[in-house]
Amino acid sequence: MAKTTLAVQAFISAYDSTSLVSQKLDDAIEVMCCSKSFRSLILALVHSPAFSEELGKEFEVAGAIAGLSACRSLRSCLNFSIGRFFGLLAEVISAFDQTVGEDWNKFANRIHGSNFRAGKLLERLLRSADSGFYQNLATHLVDENPHAVYPTSSYRESQASVVSTDDDQIIEAVMTSRTFTSIRVVENCLDPEETVLRDTYIAHGRCVCMVDQNVENYYGDQIETYFKHHGIHLEKLVYRAMEVDKGIHTVERMLGDFKMIGVCRNEPVLIIGGGVLTDTGGLACALYHRNTPYVMLSTSIVAGIDAGPSPRTCCDGFGYKNLFGAYHAPILSLTDRSFFKTLREGWLRHGIAEIIKMATVKNLELFEYLEQAGPDLIETRFGTLDCEPGDRISVLSQKILGAALRSYVEAEYDNLYETHQCRPHAYGHTWSPGFEIEAGLLHGHAVAIGMGFGAYLSYRDNWITADECHRILRLISSFGLSLWNDVLQNKETLWASQVKIVEKRGGNLAAPLPKGEIGKCGYLNSMAQEELYEAVSAYRQICNEYPRQGLGVDPLCSDVGLEDPSTVGHSLMETVKTHSTETPEVLSPV
Repeated sequence: MAKTTLAVQAFISAYDSTSLVSQKLDDAIEVMCCSKSFRSLILALVHSPAFSEELGKEFEVAGAIAGLSACRSLRSCLNFSIGRFFGLLAEVISAFDQTVGEDWNKFANRIHGSNFRAGKLLERLLRSADSGFYQNLATHLVDENPHAVYPTSSYRESQASVVSTDDDQIIEAVMTSRTFTSIRVVENCLDPEETVLRDTYIAHGRCVCMVDQNVENYYGDQIETYFKHHGIHLEKLVYRAMEVDKGIHTVERMLGDFKMIGVCRNEPVLIIGGGVLTDTGGLACALYHRNTPYVMLSTSIVAGIDAGPSPRTCCDGFGYKNLFGAYHAPILSLTDRSFFKTLREGWLRHGIAEIIKMATVKNLELFEYLEQAGPDLIETRFGTLDCEPGDRISVLSQKILGAALRSYVEAEYDNLYETHQCRPHAYGHTWSPGFEIEAGLLHGHAVAIGMGFGAYLSYRDNWITADECHRILRLISSFGLSLWNDVLQNKETLWASQVKIVEKRGGNLAAPLPKGEIGKCGYLNSMAQEELYEAVSAYRQICNEYPRQGLGVDPLCSDVGLEDPSTVGHSLMETVKTHSTETPEVLSPV
């Protein structure tokens, strides 16, 4: 039964929202606290199955998905500030009825401007004429649902079952942890009229914001103007975030900055940047207080449809990609294509590889969108240059971003802690981690090579037809991405890459490949050394028939203004050889 949505709808019907404007704030809150409809709403919110699939279906049926994240957060509403509670409540109500929601948003804005906005909701309820009801509720929740009254995080919950022998010398436990997040495609989120960031931070009173140095150069003033306009104090931390900066030293600096400005455990940090800052900043948040929430505002394609919503935070170590990391998803991930207009073509191309990845093994419709868009996607910066909002490429760009995000999230979040290796989103990532740094390749080009080689392997094993194989290769090549790089001729590198990925994947190769047709996935789990070399040789001949003989356009990090990671990687490996008792060969890339 749809108890939560029914309670919200009943509250909307029972309460005269127009009275919110005419009454004094404290009087309006007092009347509301003592109403039967409000008490029923509070009970429904704190007892809602926030992490259940059923609640999502409720909101989907009601056509109110836009309010689902706020509703889930409101399970901890008794612990919220008055300002945060009414801000989230207005968001929920707006999802059901936009007109009524406008009244509630005005009321929430009045509270945000008051001197009691920071007081806790429960403390206010306990001062109301109906204090007995709320006192009994709070006492009951301490034992029955502590997440509702004393939460550390509004976005997670955990449970456990424990059994033991009579003498307690053997104890067995099963632990579960659940979390939720929201992923949104937005437009011009730094425009003061777009309130998604404002609504996230106004109740906290400030925003701790990590910014990519390149983003700061283009948008630093706009970021400051946005938060100043909404009266939110901004603590801005700027970091250089090139591939060579993706090390533990960067994460350590971030942790020191968090400590210096006193980041709170329930205060979401805002990360504005591309894939490198996404990975390192997310890892810093995972480590600080063991669980500091963060909001991801992606400014690149890789971040926007892959690294941004990903729960896998990480940094490089000892010359290997993503050796250190933690599973820590953002509470909110925003993809805003307006940032793409300032990206170099090489960075756009690099990001499109991750979209092709999801299209090839997860979403045929997305694959067809990419074929329809073609190089226009790069030339128009996803419909943000020399385009009107209703233009074909603009509409198609939004469809591509949305479909890519949905496909990625479906694949990634169903295996949140990477507990198995049936991971379609690892397509193109089986051999590429081993040669990406050595060749100095942009990640997208390395992945594209892995995808092209994977498509050939799929055809070789009769998993897809020759036409389907070439259709995949044509799409990769049409965006100027690499099908080939001479690093593949380094047999030692290629085989070592496979050995290490098998170690990482629990003893399995589990290479995701298109199988059956484009948009579906299978897993190759066996590839002998000589077989690998023969396959690469055959693939090289196929690549020769493609434009540029399969070579990419600006495939290297140095081609797009980034430092060469192969140089840094070599330097780090020399350090390992000098200072470690273990040889580099025992270290596995992640």
